[in-house]
Amino acid sequence: MKTKQLIEIKSHIEIAEDTFEMVLHSTISHELKPGQFVHIALNGHMLRRPVSIANVDTEKETFTVIFKIFGEGTRELSKSKTGDYLDVILPCGTHYPIEDLNLDHALIVGGGIGVPPLYYLGKKLKEEGVRVTSVLGFQTKAQVFYEEKFRQLGDVYIATNDGSYGQKGFVTDIIGNLNSPIDYYFSCGPTPMLQAVTNQLQDQKGYISLEERMGCGVGTCYACVVPLKADPSKNKKICKDGPVFYANEVILA
Repeated sequence: MKTKQLIEIKSHIEIAEDTFEMVLHSTISHELKPGQFVHIALNGHMLRRPVSIANVDTEKETFTVIFKIFGEGTRELSKSKTGDYLDVILPCGTHYPIEDLNLDHALIVGGGIGVPPLYYLGKKLKEEGVRVTSVLGFQTKAQVFYEEKFRQLGDVYIATNDGSYGQKGFVTDIIGNLNSPIDYYFSCGPTPMLQAVTNQLQDQKGYISLEERMGCGVGTCYACVVPLKADPSKNKKICKDGPVFYANEVILA
């Protein structure tokens, strides 16, 4: 059940170019699941900003979000300081249904700001004894983050568009050279990346998480709909029915 809370910022640091990690305290942090997001209100902005959950510490009752400056809203959020309070609605959206899956080896594929929710997912998978292989894509070396954290979960491969770090190219270039069979893949990132990944892994079972600007965040305004592959005349709401979908459930455009 969604709850609106005033939540204290426990820490706030820049971890890569224009990319910030924020740790927030909430008494319901333990309810947050991999793939879900929180909806943050910003002074001077009518619409809240959806931000994916990157980690949860149930003992400290905190959760972590990571965001990148894309516009005036996220720029305003980046100016927040430790000790400030944010107006947050949580938890929002669907989660990766790993509790229902038979998994021995999972492939995680993240791109840019789509990487954060996959860390919390990978952490949960490892806790369940699942082998985790991560393929992460960034535009350039200055934007790479959480590499060491992912290495604590399993094998990690990094691609940068300009070749300044890791392998030059895209995540699909790396995936094509992986030989170990997987049971499921889980991916989050820009739509073109998700299109390429789902096409490349069309014979594999998997789940994707969509990045999208949202209006209300609760499914009433229809600002973030995506058509179904089975019937393009019907839509799913990313904020309510997603952001996590079965890999071939929706049309990516």
